[in-house]
Amino acid sequence: MEGEIRPQRYLKIQNVNLEKSENLERHRTEDFSSSKALVVRRGAPFKVTVQLEGRPFNPKTDSLRIKVMLGRLYVIMPVTLSKKVSPSHWKAYMEPEGLDLQSPSIFISSPASASVGCYRFQLYVFTQNSRKKKCVFGKFILLCNPWCPADTVFIPFEDLREEYIQNDSGLLFMGTAMNLVSRPWSFDQYESGVLETCLNLLQVSPQHQKNRRLDYLNRNNPVYISRVVSAMINSEDDRGVLKGNWSGDFKQGVNPSVWTGSGDILRQWAQSGFRPVKYGQCWVFAAVMCTVMRVLGIPCRVVTNFNSAHDTNDNLVIEEFYTETGQKLNRSKDSIWNFHVWVECWMTRRDLGPGMDGWQVLDPTPQERSGGVFCCGPAPVKAIKDRRIDLLYDIPFVYAEVNADIHTIVVSQGRLVSHSTDTERVGSLICTKDVGLPRHQNITRDYKYIKSPTSTLTSRSSTGSDDSTIKEASTSNGVVVFLTLDKAPVAGEPIRFTVRVINKQRVAKMMKVHLNAQAKEYNHSPSDTFWETHGVIQLAPMEAKVIQQQILPAQYEDVVGDDLINLAVVLEDMKSQERALATEEFNIASPELNIQIADEDSIVLNKEQTATVTFTNPFSQPVSGVLTVAGAGLIQGKVHFRMLQLCPGGRVQQPITFIPSMVGRKMLQANLSLTNISSTIRGFKMVFVNRA
Repeated sequence: MEGEIRPQRYLKIQNVNLEKSENLERHRTEDFSSSKALVVRRGAPFKVTVQLEGRPFNPKTDSLRIKVMLGRLYVIMPVTLSKKVSPSHWKAYMEPEGLDLQSPSIFISSPASASVGCYRFQLYVFTQNSRKKKCVFGKFILLCNPWCPADTVFIPFEDLREEYIQNDSGLLFMGTAMNLVSRPWSFDQYESGVLETCLNLLQVSPQHQKNRRLDYLNRNNPVYISRVVSAMINSEDDRGVLKGNWSGDFKQGVNPSVWTGSGDILRQWAQSGFRPVKYGQCWVFAAVMCTVMRVLGIPCRVVTNFNSAHDTNDNLVIEEFYTETGQKLNRSKDSIWNFHVWVECWMTRRDLGPGMDGWQVLDPTPQERSGGVFCCGPAPVKAIKDRRIDLLYDIPFVYAEVNADIHTIVVSQGRLVSHSTDTERVGSLICTKDVGLPRHQNITRDYKYIKSPTSTLTSRSSTGSDDSTIKEASTSNGVVVFLTLDKAPVAGEPIRFTVRVINKQRVAKMMKVHLNAQAKEYNHSPSDTFWETHGVIQLAPMEAKVIQQQILPAQYEDVVGDDLINLAVVLEDMKSQERALATEEFNIASPELNIQIADEDSIVLNKEQTATVTFTNPFSQPVSGVLTVAGAGLIQGKVHFRMLQLCPGGRVQQPITFIPSMVGRKMLQANLSLTNISSTIRGFKMVFVNRA
């Protein structure tokens, strides 16, 4: 019959819509929208819509199949009409209700234990009268899912997930337990190219290069992933991200103190063809690892251990040596770092059984080999507290970092003249950034049993007796000495401190007093003495005397900069030659840059804003330098300004314009690198960007 329309018998897939905006929102990955790929989390379905050409899909006679591939591993599954998903198997289904047969939507659900990586998929259509399958290709990136209770990285409470997965800025804590320095850091996980670089890090790893199939299979386990990442952040055994340098000579690269975020480091590593970036120290290694773990979907936070022991001979004792005039010597292979920075990742430890789930220590700073490779962890924090050195991984090493004893020895002409033990200085404060707030959270009690609430920050003292701890100092013979700072030292002000001497015997004494100050880096023995004073005091029987001293800014500014000071007092009984020592290591609080934003409550996406950075010179000399301003999601790249010479007490203001490109809580940070004092002045401002 003329004009009769014959039914279209062919059925072909025209294309597949990855429904990016809906999937990113559902999987809480919308901040990764700069990535070309679809980014989803395991253990939850994502939707793709198939555009068909020709006749509509007929569920009775046609069928769809999906092949999902990770490297050479693959799984093929039929697309069913049943929504019933399995937490342990891949599944694909269509919702029968409201099914559009010309462009049906398919939901692909991965198991909560699927491997992390960059997947490809193929979609095939089969018809009753055609043996030929028609297919189309797609790609997606699969990450861990801390929102999914079946995932081993599941962390309860939304505020924890916001802080430890989604937050792209934070604070790193440095300085000393008495005088914390909070350094702003931009984790940059949503900056262009960072997601892809973190996935490439897994591909470049020795494990992947050696056996790709096994690596892909093992990537379902956060214990395995975290261990690979811990080794790949340093470059001792592989093409890792960062080269460590503690020499003080950074001419071949960047001084670790100059970095302000992870993005520049990861970008430089990727663009150089995975050559190690120069240079990193502990807080840089840890902060970059935190970025990688958050990107991969594993909850992560940066942790600082103050007075961290590096016990090379595993005897849980660190020895420190002083001269009879209070100068600290570099005698021991063991060392105490004023602070050391690592990360904790949250995961279930199915390999260890119950009780060891939760926070795990991972340390990417290359210190000791673990399984032949420079990496450390995951060590359950609970296992460190209970000294479960039988469990994996690296618990004895981390246990010593927070628990070793310090033996302080005074030597004179090669002879030991005084010896004391301190059981409380190591691990005196362990902290991380508080959830949702720009301040520190004390987590020392998670790592160790603390005897009394005041014991973590006491002044250290010793006596001339052969072997005395602080606890016994009050009952020993001879003289006891205490050294205390009057207040936390601040740049531009004198360092004021008090020496308290108590004669515990019923005889008068003539005492030589030696006071000595040396500059030191956080992880080194001190350099030469920059300030000293010597004198003699007379003590009546049972008398207590107080000596007050100060070190003026002009005496310490040029020497110390961002470093610390080791201050020591040695008392020598002129009759018995018995000696007593007290020491204090401290940092000087830098001034901060002040950042103010006009109308800070009405900051909206894509609308220009103005901030003002203010600096007041507290130093006793004129300063000049370069101001750098940055902010992920607020400013593209970095903005630099030259600051001309500013006299002592002078004030300078610099306006900055920025256009927010992301919503949510963002960090604007400013750094002023001074040219004539080895110091960097920092400041930050948290801003909340609303949708327009």
